[in-house]
Amino acid sequence: MTSSLWHPFTQHGLCEPTPLVTHGSGAILWTEDGQRIIDGISSWWVTTHGHCHPRIMAAIAAQAQQLDQVIFAGWTHEPAETLAQGLTAIMPPSLPYVFLSDSGSTSVEVAIKMALGYWLHRGQTRHRIMVMEHSYHGDTIGAMSVGARSVYNRAYTPLLFDVGTLPFPIAGQEQATLDALEAACRSHELAALIIEPLILGAGGMLIYPAWVLAEMRAICARFGVLFIADEVMTGWGRTGTLTACEQAEIVPDLMCLSKGLTGGALPLAATMASAAIYDAHYSTDRAQQFFHSSSYTANPIACAAANANLAIWRDEPVLERIATLAAHQQTGLDSLATVPGIENPRQLGTIIAMEMATPQGQDQGYLSHLAPRLLAHFREQGLLLRPMGNTVYVMPPYSIEAADLDRLHHAIAEAVISLAI
Repeated sequence: MTSSLWHPFTQHGLCEPTPLVTHGSGAILWTEDGQRIIDGISSWWVTTHGHCHPRIMAAIAAQAQQLDQVIFAGWTHEPAETLAQGLTAIMPPSLPYVFLSDSGSTSVEVAIKMALGYWLHRGQTRHRIMVMEHSYHGDTIGAMSVGARSVYNRAYTPLLFDVGTLPFPIAGQEQATLDALEAACRSHELAALIIEPLILGAGGMLIYPAWVLAEMRAICARFGVLFIADEVMTGWGRTGTLTACEQAEIVPDLMCLSKGLTGGALPLAATMASAAIYDAHYSTDRAQQFFHSSSYTANPIACAAANANLAIWRDEPVLERIATLAAHQQTGLDSLATVPGIENPRQLGTIIAMEMATPQGQDQGYLSHLAPRLLAHFREQGLLLRPMGNTVYVMPPYSIEAADLDRLHHAIAEAVISLAI
């Protein structure tokens, strides 16, 4: 479809088709020409319970008739109050404060600013942030700064602040990551470590074990370094538990949530903070307040959608659905692992990923020449799968039907043959 829209992560010069989606239900989207599309990536990892979930849609409709928007600086409203209560009830008790924003990137910006404000108000000059190799935390300037330097942000390098980088904990070499973190902590300049727990999303669905996450948390605690868990993608059941941190039995000082917070229906984010971080900003001095907001902070309609999502988690067997989906994904992955041309098959909870083999010397990164061919192949098959370079992954809504999930798995195997990979 031709329009004046400038789409994200899209090279319009390639003149690739842009299907017009008209409606959705469960794990299915329909286009204007009537094509049925299986959403295999939860529409960029946001849709958890399925598109247009009746409980969430009803909550949005009801709230839209009562209050659409109100300034949140010095004012409040019932949907936000209920959401804060619901989040603190379901998340760890040591994260009792909720700061609402509007996207995953923003929740990360908020966490970084809270961490730096914490040290400033304590009279200490810690200002350095540590990140993990291949990480991705969003596309705003601060979020890009704590992500890997790559083609994603090459044009903006002059604007990005310097960070320390830990090597990714490759299997068998995890100690190198832990040693690097401890050395950085000993400098007494490190303010915080920000981590995607257990799996690096845009970095290629790279998975590392829970014990490494637990050790990183322990090292930070030993040296008083703040630990920020970016659960924007990993939260709300994607890894098999409500949050990925649960699997390492850790609680961060700051936790970033978004995407599935509203079930994927509306943009909303939350940064959950410890009492120590809140208290560092608590004062009669107005200069010590937390200076961050957006016009739509805690939008009432988005908060209503989030409250409906929390009600679904409370009232319905969501974790059972997740376990069933994870088991089905494992079966599919076991089959895919036998297909020549598929490499490094892996799984974490409801997520499976693998690489498509490419000839030696060809780019295997985000700009791999294989990616557009794969994207076109899946689109022609009526599937929403969006490979990252030669990495193909499946992360569907929890409501996906078994036959549709099988179709996704089969289409990946078919791609190896039809594209002569």
